[in-house]
Amino acid sequence: QVQLVESGGGLVQPGGSLRLSCAASGSIFNINTMTWYRQAPGKQRELVARITSGGSIDYTDSVKGRFTISRDNAKNTVYLQMNSLKPEDTAAYYCNAYFLHVSGTYRTSWGQGTQVTVSS
Repeated sequence: QVQLVESGGGLVQPGGSLRLSCAASGSIFNINTMTWYRQAPGKQRELVARITSGGSIDYTDSVKGRFTISRDNAKNTVYLQMNSLKPEDTAAYYCNAYFLHVSGTYRTSWGQGTQVTVSS
């Protein structure tokens, strides 16, 4: 079994900051890519930021310059530092990991999501 547990969501005023964390545990040999997605009500889930084991990073255009993704490989944890938050950042944020399972197969797993609400 593999679990991803997100934390750090909440209510913040426009212009504020939040830091999301996602810790992976279980039958993992190593994690290739960790990705943050978000889904706002009535909208499709979208990729926010992605980081590979080699350190390659991608962001969706709307968060460039405001969000920073990082990871701690020793802890199997990925972070999303979100600054200058806007109301349009309001969404449920989900963590995804693409990893090598101890069985020798590559698999993907999702967290349960954490809500971020940006409102005055």
